[in-house]
Amino acid sequence: MSVHARLHATVPSLMSSPQAGPPEIAGPPGRRMLVQRSDEEIVAQPLDDAFAAIPGAEVRFPAPWPRSRGTWEVSPDASLTVFAGVHAVRAVEPSGATRWEVRHGCWYGACRTMHESYGEYAEDPGHRYPDGGSVGFSADGALVWAHVRGPLPDGELSPDTVDEWLVIDTGTGRVLARASAESAAAGSLHVPYPADPRRMGLSIGEGQDGAPLRLGGWDGERLDVTYVEGDLCLMSVSPSGERLMTVSHDQNELSVRDLHGILLDGLEWDAESVLPPHPDAPSEDGEEEPVYWDWAGGFVDDSTLVVSTVESDDEWGEVRHWLLDTTGTHGLRPITYPAQPSGQPAALGNGAWATPSESGDALHVWVAVGR
Repeated sequence: MSVHARLHATVPSLMSSPQAGPPEIAGPPGRRMLVQRSDEEIVAQPLDDAFAAIPGAEVRFPAPWPRSRGTWEVSPDASLTVFAGVHAVRAVEPSGATRWEVRHGCWYGACRTMHESYGEYAEDPGHRYPDGGSVGFSADGALVWAHVRGPLPDGELSPDTVDEWLVIDTGTGRVLARASAESAAAGSLHVPYPADPRRMGLSIGEGQDGAPLRLGGWDGERLDVTYVEGDLCLMSVSPSGERLMTVSHDQNELSVRDLHGILLDGLEWDAESVLPPHPDAPSEDGEEEPVYWDWAGGFVDDSTLVVSTVESDDEWGEVRHWLLDTTGTHGLRPITYPAQPSGQPAALGNGAWATPSESGDALHVWVAVGR
């Protein structure tokens, strides 16, 4: 039995430039904003509870380097953006002023230089497609967590440390704690715990080599890191902060875990066992085309996930999204939309999720009818 989606809002993008990245809805309910980045700047537009733009609240942050040279995150109150670049983590205010900067080792693997500025390598072809880390704000905005390539200018944790995980004071830029990420990342993503500003998740991608998952806790004095076993991509933390959604690196298993990363009994779903084949996919000699979970989706509420199989469906026609009830009441149900959806879903909490418009010029916000 399917579940019907009702269009709740359409949120227009902030930039029309072909060089701009896709728009995203960031922040928890009550503090949502639409954010979008071009090579030159980031625009953050706070939204009200109906996903409408709050007049006069738009903020713009000049970017210190092009979009292809790192990742970024806007603070929960839209007063600061932190850029995770090739050689440094930099906090930028709307005026363009640098509040602070933490330099680190170069993310281009063959480079051992401790760069002092982007200009040192801006025109170097070897630095054009570097690996990279990421940054994330704690739920209250007081801390910045940063995944960087070591070492820092003040020395290494140990000679064997490649990547470091830092806890930084948002106001001053002081590094409060650091730990080895025990990885050799190509990229990463921070996922905050909405109800607990002391906790942060770090999902690391090592290309074909694996997907280490790290869970951090900061008590004001000490950084504790849980090195979760297995290659798992962290997609989402529940609104209560008590559950994690992960997808295995091979995209075969989707699971729900406790806040420490321990698998919860009965909350793991094997793609081959639970996902039906695409209705338009060919079948040869009784062998169905494989279906697998996307690295996408998240908690619609504490007990419901929005998930998708877009990557494996796309070749055969209509892409499929699903609602997954983790209580066992409804199980996995396909979502039917008024029109064919585009792209992968992003969970927003409060029962809502978003999908990109086909042209990429807007985000559609959906809720389930009669869920």
